[in-house]
Amino acid sequence: MSTPARFDRGHTDDLMSFLAASPSPYHAVANAAERLEKAGFRQVRETDAWDGSAGGRFVLRGGAIIAWYVPEGAEPHTPFRIVGAHTDSPNLRVKPLPDTGSYGWRQVAVEIYGGTLLNTWLDRDLGLAGRVTLRDGSHRLVNVDRALLRVPQLAVHLDRSVNTDGLKLDRQRHMQPVWGLGSPSEGDLIRFVAEETGTGADDIIGWDLMVHAIEPPAYLGQNRDLVAGPRMDNLISVHAGTAALIAAAARAGGAPLPYIPVLAAFDHEENGSQSDTGADGPLLGTVLERSVLSRGGGYEDRARSFAGTVCLSSDTGHAVHPNYGDRHDPTHHPRPNGGPILKVNVNMRYATDGSGRAVFAAACEKAGVPWQSFVSNNAMPCGTTIGPITAARHGIRTVDIGVAILSMHSARELCGAEDPYLLANALVAFLEG
Repeated sequence: MSTPARFDRGHTDDLMSFLAASPSPYHAVANAAERLEKAGFRQVRETDAWDGSAGGRFVLRGGAIIAWYVPEGAEPHTPFRIVGAHTDSPNLRVKPLPDTGSYGWRQVAVEIYGGTLLNTWLDRDLGLAGRVTLRDGSHRLVNVDRALLRVPQLAVHLDRSVNTDGLKLDRQRHMQPVWGLGSPSEGDLIRFVAEETGTGADDIIGWDLMVHAIEPPAYLGQNRDLVAGPRMDNLISVHAGTAALIAAAARAGGAPLPYIPVLAAFDHEENGSQSDTGADGPLLGTVLERSVLSRGGGYEDRARSFAGTVCLSSDTGHAVHPNYGDRHDPTHHPRPNGGPILKVNVNMRYATDGSGRAVFAAACEKAGVPWQSFVSNNAMPCGTTIGPITAARHGIRTVDIGVAILSMHSARELCGAEDPYLLANALVAFLEG
């Protein structure tokens, strides 16, 4: 029998720091890259020639990161073990012409990104984060982590039926945040961002900016057995996958591994993954193929390697809701701190099948980690994630897993304090094979 994984609150403390420091996908990959570099991984550029020597490497592209560790003695046909995740979360993103307003209020024009719960952005103190692109093609990260914007809700006196008929929000008219008084002036927001980043406003020619709730993550409950925080979907998995890859590489040392462990954290999952940094793009396949070729392999080695490769697609799932139990399948009730969930849908909205279940169960058993099963209520549409895309695009056996949370796609979500740690332990066991 394996030794049960004992909860280490230090991992969850570190997750909370990671969440707070990653208000955008660009910050998330920068923070993951920093951790990998400290562990001895080195960045390789896609425009450079790659070598096939042993060691850890990573590629950055926008809001995506692919990292891998080549163990000593790896053959060109050595299979990969991949932890898949995504870096983006539903939110409000700044439009190309951001300066707007009316009735003496200055506002910022935003577009709705992904399937966010609109009401959760109301009456919150919001910051601004993302990146700007300069004339020379370089990027500068932006993080205004203080009360800058707010989407004010209409007072109950002016909406008497709100508590009986429900809140009705128009995505265009009701979600534009305020950030001051007076008349809007073209260029105001970018001039402000330029000051915050120490650049000239004329040097900024592009931006990918988004709002974020500035309230930090926090333990919740009498026994602090829950965690509330932003962007858990899906930075819980990015953080756990980064930690697992570093741990697997460190434990390998100079010893051979049967697999090449990989972290693939993509952008744009929340709007379909169809981008050059999304799971439906060529990034992962290109990196894996170049790794095979750099170790002297050819097409046959690539085919053999992919045939033996397995991906755990790690994304959050739904914990049973105490106030809406009827929305869940009557026999599948994932609970906080019950361990990671295996996500199943026979219509392949999740990629898990019986053989994938066996791989995941073996990893959890090795790590001493409990696990649960999730399946949607037949009367409810099932969501999806990067798992089916990865399986179909690359012909790789893929298993969908994750951490069970409440308030998915809210500006602030909720999970069990132990589950991120249990997930990371299962991922280490999986990567080590």
